[in-house]
Amino acid sequence: MILDFLVINTYDTSTLAIADTSVYDTDPPSVSAPTMQITVPGYTVPVAIPFNVQQINTYNSIILGLTAFPATCPLPDGVYFLKYSVAPANVNYVEKNIMRTNAIQEKFDSAFMKLDMMECDSAIRTQAKVVLNSVYYMIQGSIAAANNCAIDAANRLYNQANRQLDYFIANQCGCTGNNYIINFP
Repeated sequence: MILDFLVINTYDTSTLAIADTSVYDTDPPSVSAPTMQITVPGYTVPVAIPFNVQQINTYNSIILGLTAFPATCPLPDGVYFLKYSVAPANVNYVEKNIMRTNAIQEKFDSAFMKLDMMECDSAIRTQAKVVLNSVYYMIQGSIAAANNCAIDAANRLYNQANRQLDYFIANQCGCTGNNYIINFP
């Protein structure tokens, strides 16, 4: 048996989806106690949840113990520590870190859609694109760092992207076009 899982983007800030991509010795799988442990950013204790083999498992704030039924809330962005195990759990397991970026991606998408691509001042429009590209690369760098267990770098890149995006939004992009004109003549 080769245990593995894949985190699937739900394009929703309220859910986390994890698919079982394991290869089992038998079909149907004969495993006992399949469990997913999830440590949510900002929490130190992992939540252990039964894991449905050969299926997509979807979690929300209620299932993760962050809110009480029936209230749900968006799941936080940040590094999630995931561990899938079957009995005996100390031998049969796989662990991964993932950087969840659904909330910042939603904010980025909103800023991008407000960007007037048909604006007459091409230097301002181009500068806004440069800023948004920079934010996008920081988000992608954060994801890559988390995938490679560089948790501090992942958090630094995420926080920088978030600060730059907040500044961009608060200042109506904060563009004068000067940066583009100076750096990209």
